[in-house]
Amino acid sequence: METVRLPRAARREQILDAATRAFARSGFTATGLEDVAAEAGISRVILYRHFDSKTDLYRAVLDRAAARLRAQGEADEYGRSTIPTLVRSAAADPDGFRLLFRYAAREPEFRDLVDAFAAESIEIGRRQLAPRITDPVWAGWAARLTFTVTVEGVIAWLDAGRPDPDSAAERISRAVRGIIEAAS
Repeated sequence: METVRLPRAARREQILDAATRAFARSGFTATGLEDVAAEAGISRVILYRHFDSKTDLYRAVLDRAAARLRAQGEADEYGRSTIPTLVRSAAADPDGFRLLFRYAAREPEFRDLVDAFAAESIEIGRRQLAPRITDPVWAGWAARLTFTVTVEGVIAWLDAGRPDPDSAAERISRAVRGIIEAAS
């Protein structure tokens, strides 16, 4: 296998891209470093120059997916652009989105990243819903459910082949509005 020499940062991104595809295809447990190296078109030696273990590599993939998602989002509040931005982010990196919210959420070793993201999102939602939903229990319920429905709605949209991307965010938003109305 002949490998083209790349700058370190470019090689790392190449490996992360390949690892994202490989892990999304087979999951963390079933994906070996040799699978990632083959997907990237490099040797395991080059892979080990960048990552100490499969766990380190997977964590880097998840961290990158989370960072990309956070970079697209709004900092301390949700607005009309939140769900469209989430849909665009998922469309741009569907494997990373699925790894973060579907696969890592089921893996105890990596769940902390997803739990932190969810807790932050739910707290923002709870704060924003509090003036509209005066019962704090129902406001908390609605904040949790809107987060879950939004993420699962985006994953279902990805899994369905991304139908009608121009209306996907509005359809998910209508489901979220229904939850808020039910809790009010």
